[in-house]
Amino acid sequence: MFTKNRVAAVVALATGAALALAGCAGSSEPAASFNPDEKVTLTFTWWGNDDRAARYESLIDAFNEKYPNITIKGQFTDFPSYWEKRQTEAAGGGLPDVWQFSDSYLRQYGEPGYVLDLKTVSDYIDFSTFDDALLGTGQLGGTQYSLPTGYSAWANFVNDDLLAEYDLTAPEGGTSFEDYTAWMKDVTDKTGGKVYGGTDMTQRIQTFELALRAEGKNLYTDDGKLGFTEDELKAFWESGAAARDGITIPQSKLEEITPKSGFGAGLTASETSWSNFLGGYLADSGASSLTLVAPPTAKAGSQDLYRQAGLQMAISAKTKHPEAAAIFLDFVVNSKEAGEIFGTTLGFPASSSKLAGAVLEGPDKQVADYLESVSDRIGAAPPVPVVGYGALEQKFWDLGKALGLGAITVDEAVKQFFDEANVVLQG
Repeated sequence: MFTKNRVAAVVALATGAALALAGCAGSSEPAASFNPDEKVTLTFTWWGNDDRAARYESLIDAFNEKYPNITIKGQFTDFPSYWEKRQTEAAGGGLPDVWQFSDSYLRQYGEPGYVLDLKTVSDYIDFSTFDDALLGTGQLGGTQYSLPTGYSAWANFVNDDLLAEYDLTAPEGGTSFEDYTAWMKDVTDKTGGKVYGGTDMTQRIQTFELALRAEGKNLYTDDGKLGFTEDELKAFWESGAAARDGITIPQSKLEEITPKSGFGAGLTASETSWSNFLGGYLADSGASSLTLVAPPTAKAGSQDLYRQAGLQMAISAKTKHPEAAAIFLDFVVNSKEAGEIFGTTLGFPASSSKLAGAVLEGPDKQVADYLESVSDRIGAAPPVPVVGYGALEQKFWDLGKALGLGAITVDEAVKQFFDEANVVLQG
């Protein structure tokens, strides 16, 4: 039985710093011998939109056909609220039994022991379906804390319906940021502002990451420090000033439609995000056709993209039912049913068994074709995210929004980000 509970946004934490994961982590207590016939209830949570929720509901129904004795109680919310809730739960020792995880938080939750070492339940999870590189995205210090649901690459989404309605041409993939900004201006001008060319790309830390990777750098180093300077961040945010001045959708409009994006609401003709967002964007926007093209690049010929397997699944170290939780996690990441139900919406299937169940047609084939089209541009994966990277990612986004509202200057935004980074990285 599935209990769908749309979680309201939780109250923001009093402190702006990342959760101080101190002292109270612990690991799961030794469990009694597993009884496959025992009736068990597991909590399960994820972030996402209504489309993702409907797919999880179908997956849980399929799981219960095979395991009727394991009841899954599911909850979901948007991305920022999701991590605020997890921080609160971790501090109080009450994380869900199984939860949608992110490699951005691998150090933050793995090092203190908040998530289960999956090798302790290896009898219930098939690891052989993943190649070593994808297994590595959920590992820290040789411990397997999570498993990826799939992988994605950064992409530029284009609303074909809006282009046809206003007789517009699609942007070329892989152009310079300057050329892409010029295309966005043309869209905004030709529609008279009824549709904007896109959203301010400098709001997203992933765009900054691509610009750094084009120069052979990364957001962070192997030893857990930032990989860029204040001057580099300042130059990046200043580069978006012209686009924020009437070309991209105003931040004030985005505030009115949250949690939908401008693209999801049909107010922009394009938006950059991870390739697995295609299904969600189709559901949110109601468009009959969307196209994926390569995002702009700071340096032609660079390998600034990478295979991102950030969307993962993990188990709480304090779950009272580790074996049952492992059985459900395995079903999410490995079953043919998961491949059939989710396609590429949780990323291109990371496991061979899940991929075997996926029918790659329509939007799912689009994602597969896109990943193939940018294969020459994909470089090595970045280092494991620093402790608190999730908090820094959100801070970056919040400051980008404040810049869009004109609430702060670029200099103030840079100072606030590095002040936050100093607290997080030294905490």
